[in-house]
Amino acid sequence: MSSKNSSIEMIKLGLVLALFAAASCTVLALVNSVTSVKIAANKIAKANAAMKIVMADVDSFEPVEGFAPSTNSSIKIQSVYKAITGGKVTGAVAQVNGPTYDRGTIMVGMKTDGTITGVQFLELSDSPGFGLKANDPTFKLPNGKTFYGQFEGKNARNGIKAGETFDAISGATITSVGAAALIEQGTASMFKFFEGGAN
Repeated sequence: MSSKNSSIEMIKLGLVLALFAAASCTVLALVNSVTSVKIAANKIAKANAAMKIVMADVDSFEPVEGFAPSTNSSIKIQSVYKAITGGKVTGAVAQVNGPTYDRGTIMVGMKTDGTITGVQFLELSDSPGFGLKANDPTFKLPNGKTFYGQFEGKNARNGIKAGETFDAISGATITSVGAAALIEQGTASMFKFFEGGAN
C-alpha cells in the first residue's frame, strides 16, 4: 500500500471516529436533558415532602429571598421557606448541606419561638453501620428515639451540642457533630429571618 493510500485511510478512519464521537455526545446530551429534568423534579418533591414532615401543621410554605447565609464556610444554607398558618408566619424550614463524616443534606423546621419541629435527612453519604445510623428509622438511641427524631421539641436557643443537648451516636461522633453543625446553621439563618420581621 502506498503512503498516499495509507494517509487517505487514516483520514477516513479519523472522520469515522469523529462522527461516532459527535453522535455519542449528541445522544448523551439528549439523555442528560431528559433525565436532569426528572432528577430536579424528584429533588423538589423530596424537599416538599420533607418540609411537611418537619412542620406538619402548616397551611403553606413560601420561599424566603435573601436569607442569611451560613457563618461556616463549609456549610451551605440551600434554601429557607417561611411556614404560614392562618395567614401568619408561624415558623420556617431550612435546607442545609455540609460535612458530616462525609456529607449530608438536612431539612430542619422551627417555630418562631425557636422550638425545633423536626429534622429530616434528604441525603447522607456517611459510612454504613455507623454514620448512616443518623438517618436509619429503625435505629434507636438509649433515649428510645431516632437520631434525627430526638431534636423535635428542643429549643434551638439552648444550642445544639453533642452529649449536652442531644445524644450522639456511639461510634459515629463525627456524623453526630456534623449534623449538629448543619442544624445550628439552619436555625441561625431562620432566627435572623424571624428577627427581621418574618414577612
